[in-house]
Amino acid sequence: MAERSTAAVDVADNSGEQSLTAQADQSTADGVANNRERDTDSDEAQGSPTSEEPGKTSPPELHSGHKLARRYRLEECLTRLDGFSSWRAVDEKLRRAVGVHILPADHPRARSVLAAARSAALLGDPRFVQVLDAVEDNDLVYVVHEWLPDATELTALLASGPLEPYDAYQMVTQIASAMAAAHREGLAHLRLNPNAVLRTSTGQWRIRGLAVNAALRGIGSDTPQRTDTEAIGALLYAMLTQRWPYEDDAYGLSGLPKDVGLIPADQVRAGVHRGLSELAMRALANDGATASRHESPCTTPEELVKAIGEMPRIRPPEPAYTAPPAYQRTAYQKGGYSRPAPHPGVTQPVPPPPPPLQSRTGKVLKWGVSALLIAALGLGSWQLADALMERGGKAGDQNQTQTTDGGDKNADQNQTTKPIAVQGAQEYVAEGSAQAPKDVYKTYDGDPSTFWRTKKYNDGPPIAPYKPGVGIVYDLGSAEDLATVTIGLRYPGDRTTVHLYATDALSPSTGIDGMKEIGTATTTGTSLTVKASEHAKSRYVLLWITALPYAPADGYSSAGYKQAITDVTFKG
Repeated sequence: MAERSTAAVDVADNSGEQSLTAQADQSTADGVANNRERDTDSDEAQGSPTSEEPGKTSPPELHSGHKLARRYRLEECLTRLDGFSSWRAVDEKLRRAVGVHILPADHPRARSVLAAARSAALLGDPRFVQVLDAVEDNDLVYVVHEWLPDATELTALLASGPLEPYDAYQMVTQIASAMAAAHREGLAHLRLNPNAVLRTSTGQWRIRGLAVNAALRGIGSDTPQRTDTEAIGALLYAMLTQRWPYEDDAYGLSGLPKDVGLIPADQVRAGVHRGLSELAMRALANDGATASRHESPCTTPEELVKAIGEMPRIRPPEPAYTAPPAYQRTAYQKGGYSRPAPHPGVTQPVPPPPPPLQSRTGKVLKWGVSALLIAALGLGSWQLADALMERGGKAGDQNQTQTTDGGDKNADQNQTTKPIAVQGAQEYVAEGSAQAPKDVYKTYDGDPSTFWRTKKYNDGPPIAPYKPGVGIVYDLGSAEDLATVTIGLRYPGDRTTVHLYATDALSPSTGIDGMKEIGTATTTGTSLTVKASEHAKSRYVLLWITALPYAPADGYSSAGYKQAITDVTFKG
């Protein structure tokens, strides 16, 4: 048994209730989900019983690059277990990453997996990772599901320590209400563990594994609602304590000490929220635990939702306040400017003020000084006025000329640029095949999360000799004087090189050699600004990439030299 923990393996899972799974016997239509997940599924850690012995059917011999239905290209095998395998794949029709579970059509659980996947797809609840397709094709059965690139599974979150009470409260609230909705439709999970719970970048909690995971492993339960409720209690307990509420270690968490039983979370770790600790015990009371206040246990997700509603709402923590640095008075303000600082404990004598000029001699001296000052001011004013009158005309001409020149210079320096709206764009292919022509509009749609991407190249950074370059021609609507072009990039690294060319149409009539270069720039980051090196006025501008950085594997392609443009802003 070989398992990997790099991306999504588990998806939608059906309950063990045969009546509802038998009703869903139709393949689901593809949705438009574009997500990725991780999975570190471990049956040994979970300790869940299976309803049947592992089958003797061997998994099909598949490899990276194999295509299912001429559409789903397998990229990386994530799990091989008990006759089935799970893959990260690419839906080439919709250009998105997906996950795929595959097993032979003659596998003893193939029928139940198909029924489970179709039942889960019919639920259509966005709180669950969605099943996109469930197909039997010749000798294979495969289930296609969402791939969540922005989600982190609870196992990874717990690795860094217990979570805040607000995060635990949000998790148990959202997961309990989602499972209550699933059970109202007759669906159960039966493998609700830290690997099956994901938190997205927006803070939403999502569940993978509704029905398909249990069906893949042949897991069933006579009390599915109680099983899922206990599992939610275990998740909450783990978030509060960073311990698994059973004796065995699981999911990277230490179990409780042996022979002490299940003790409340607030007795395992100091500072645990009392209300959440009691809630976890009420959900886990089904396994023989006793709630700290002897409330009745919660045996269904619906009862757990009701119990959550009865407790006070937990508010998010206040943002941390950083006090500004203390105001430092200057030496001048402290009265010690240009004087040495006094020694501690030594009192400095205060010098007495000089005596005022109260004598008759003093008064005469004061009046004399005042008269001299007045005379000096009057003489200086007269000389200044005479000089200005003699050179008035010449000075006026010089001042006028200097003002005009200065005004022109300031006008050049203060001239501001304005954004230029893109009216259309088209990928430019100088040689070979296109990169992603349907995604060109994403570079100017105002959404930095969308992008146009190049293919992955094995050597680099220069794209040559594979291609002379790749790029996009933009239509600015009319001839514009370009000043700068700012380009948002998806991948950092050494090095991305971009050239700008003025051309004659969206489909240029000449090659690169026949175009006028506007500017060029190179970056190792995710933002690049190209400044026009000379005057260039054009309606059509080619953004041409000739060197790419090395980037790791993601949900779209494996590791290699590649780049993606998120947004482009023209200014003139």
